[in-house]
Amino acid sequence: MVIKRFKMQVVQRTIAQWSQQRLINVSDQSDKRVEKVQAGILQDVNAFKYTSVADPVLHKGDMLLKVKAATICGTDIRILRGKKTAGVRYPSILGHEFTGEVVDNGGNTQFAIGQSVCVCPQFTCGHCDYCKRGMENLCSSMIAMGYQIDGAFAEYVRIPASGVASGNVFVLPEGLDDQTAALAEPLACVMNGQQRVGIEPGDTVVVLGAGPIGMLHVKLARLAGAGMVIVSQTSEARRHMAAREGADLVVNPRTENLREVVLDATGGIGADVAIVAIGIPELANDAIGLVRKAGRVSLFSGFTKGVRAELDVNAIHYDEIMVTGSFGLSRRLFGQSLKLMASGRLKLDSLITHRFALHEIEKAFHEAEQGAAMKVAIV
Repeated sequence: MVIKRFKMQVVQRTIAQWSQQRLINVSDQSDKRVEKVQAGILQDVNAFKYTSVADPVLHKGDMLLKVKAATICGTDIRILRGKKTAGVRYPSILGHEFTGEVVDNGGNTQFAIGQSVCVCPQFTCGHCDYCKRGMENLCSSMIAMGYQIDGAFAEYVRIPASGVASGNVFVLPEGLDDQTAALAEPLACVMNGQQRVGIEPGDTVVVLGAGPIGMLHVKLARLAGAGMVIVSQTSEARRHMAAREGADLVVNPRTENLREVVLDATGGIGADVAIVAIGIPELANDAIGLVRKAGRVSLFSGFTKGVRAELDVNAIHYDEIMVTGSFGLSRRLFGQSLKLMASGRLKLDSLITHRFALHEIEKAFHEAEQGAAMKVAIV
């Protein structure tokens, strides 16, 4: 089963025409030219290359999407640098934040050929103890795109039938563009993290790190009604952007005492919530020192496997501080994130600061890793 290139006039074509164009029988390959798919391939740790790959092979019920936009996640960079290894294969195709256009709906008639969709990239089993408890983000048998199966840094991406059947594919709401919609996955993860610490109207929230995830925390906390949002960030450019995107105070922790700034801003009490949005283990203890008694701390960012950090356990105990982690998302939150962006109440297009073509993906990763960019999109 081989995919052939197609033109963009999808509205005028019938499903039968699409089926005839995109597939040829294996026995006919000897007299028909096979066109390869282009993709960014993770070959090994620190080894990434744009090259041709075999066309995705579709099984019954699978969907095939032509990728429209895919954004680079900090986790993708951690995988490239060998700092995250769980579920990672070599060679493989990364990319789990994306939108696409339906090329083959796999017989799922609720999706039309040419329709724009977005995919929640974590496919859960639905029957393990965690899924039964409503914690599908902690599924014991989770399969994730860009990890166990190939992701979206390619011209085409296959969506397994199991993911389609379980409702992981969402039609893009009207008025939401492909690039912004690709941020539905990280936004849903941030929504999960903030629900765990329960940001309430009037709360003072401190966000440690103003990268893409930190900026999403800033914007979502502001939307939740936070009375004050304080951002700690060493990069001057990112401090300026945090101020533009809703932070009330921005602090350079290298030249200012963050704890003193927070105490001064809160009348000596401390923040209600502190969120660690960058994978520096030492910041966990800093966050504990920033919140008031009965304050809440979110260790949101992923950390390198095996790292440890000292924590002030007395402060946690005597001040009744809640410290929680946060991982992944659910299909429910993914759908809510799309609706929230489509409503216009949460505008995220300004977070995409750099765009590259697929053949420039190595350059795009370099740009994303340097820190000058906010969110980098492959379009």
